[in-house]
Amino acid sequence: MSNLPEPLPPRELRASDADRERVAAVLREAAGEGRIGLDELDERLASVYAARTYADLEPLTRDLPSAVKPEAPVERINPDRFGGEPTSAAGFALLGGFERKGNWVVPGTFEAFAMLGGGDIDLRQARFAERKVVIRVWAILGGVQVTVPEDAEVHVAGVGILGGFDNSAAGAGTSGGPVVVVKGMALLGGVSVERKATDDVLKQRKLERKEERQRRKLERKQLKPQ
Repeated sequence: MSNLPEPLPPRELRASDADRERVAAVLREAAGEGRIGLDELDERLASVYAARTYADLEPLTRDLPSAVKPEAPVERINPDRFGGEPTSAAGFALLGGFERKGNWVVPGTFEAFAMLGGGDIDLRQARFAERKVVIRVWAILGGVQVTVPEDAEVHVAGVGILGGFDNSAAGAGTSGGPVVVVKGMALLGGVSVERKATDDVLKQRKLERKEERQRRKLERKQLKPQ
């Protein structure tokens, strides 16, 4: 019997960039109609782009007549992301290191061991043999870094003994993403689980933030009374 927690309600699922842009469009329209001021527009837009879940987005347009409640999408599984023959089932580091990253096929269970060494397990560009993957990590006087895609549902159930087993990335993902369970033990060592976008996405977001700042600056000029 699984000891995983029950799935989160739709409101607590992570919002996508498209969801944030829809809410931002409603706010800009409201500012253009004089329903909210320029300072309030800036404050709400900052909250929009910082929002992580549908519940974070909902209050930002609740008092506006044109508000549209962000709906959690119907779950869709990408067939190009799941299935295939695993390319690696384990990583072992003794006085050295191992690395699994880039385009590789992750098995349903992956074993990782690091003693006086380190390991790097990066799932962001990986294909998953099964939608759910269990990563068992044993770090003794060493460290293992697990990087998961932003849309993953993450559960961390490891134990740190005179060491650390980070669970800051645990939580819901977006609809259709993989389910990643990280468990094991860190003895005088450390296991870190990080939720992160791919490098290409991070670069694109940096560019979009720059464009957004320029657009907001232009909008403020256009909305100022002549």
